[in-house]
Amino acid sequence: MYFTSNTVAFLDGEFVPAEQATCGVYAQSLHYGYAVFEGIRSYNTPNGAQIFKAEEHYERLHYSCKSVGLPLEYSVEELTRISYEVLERNNLTDAYIRPLVYAATPNMSLKVATTSNVLIAVWEWGKYLGDQLLRLSVSPYQRPNPKAVPIEAKVSGHYVNSIIASSEAKGRGYDEALLLDMNGYVAEGPGANFFFERNGELFTAPAGSILRGITRNTIIDLAREAGITVHEQFFTPDELRTASAAFMTGTAAEVIGVASVDDVTFDTPFQQTIGGMLASHYHALVTGQTATRAASFAKQQ
Repeated sequence: MYFTSNTVAFLDGEFVPAEQATCGVYAQSLHYGYAVFEGIRSYNTPNGAQIFKAEEHYERLHYSCKSVGLPLEYSVEELTRISYEVLERNNLTDAYIRPLVYAATPNMSLKVATTSNVLIAVWEWGKYLGDQLLRLSVSPYQRPNPKAVPIEAKVSGHYVNSIIASSEAKGRGYDEALLLDMNGYVAEGPGANFFFERNGELFTAPAGSILRGITRNTIIDLAREAGITVHEQFFTPDELRTASAAFMTGTAAEVIGVASVDDVTFDTPFQQTIGGMLASHYHALVTGQTATRAASFAKQQ
């Protein structure tokens, strides 16, 4: 359950009961998926609730709005302040934050909006993909062509592709899908970026057909700080046969190990992999813990 009768959300300048934060059936966003959003996490740290990389998330929200022509009148600083207040009003520290910018005006035309609506909702949410290693399958569905839509924008309508791919993989008994781009290279999961490990180095898809996730970027930074080489390059599913481990990253999923991709199995225990070590340091980072620094990883390679 995402909300109760006591849950408070921010909607268009006011804090209202979540059950009253509604949208009309003629809203342009409802009919065309014309909206943008962010997925952000707050963690309970020694200094209280701390939103992880709020500035980066809200800068991307502004970028997404600009990419699709949705006006957004709130600054990064204002959105951050409002998010903390929504957390406080709901007495939450460890929480998932969902800002949504949409067009509620009744409008069936295919034109950019002249006004927008802003919702910020929060709820308690465990790791989106769970804690167990994932069994992935290469999806028959591809990521959208970057010449068709602004892939780097977090547009609501893009996630129809994610829903279809994820549901198809789960219908075949897998935990999640792994999507390719239009050229047959590995792109990402429906809601998480993908990494694999080979010879003590990490590989992940470059910009183009992926959303360069904020968790992805954080993991790359942590790895490079530890002296681990990270390659952002194209690779095919066949190249995973030479990999020793793999993992996925995302704000909702955090860092989760991969057991297999179709018939390719990764036998190294996840905690003994680069991904496992980075997952531990990522947790320490977001929760404000001081033990375990990135530099210590280099000693374990």
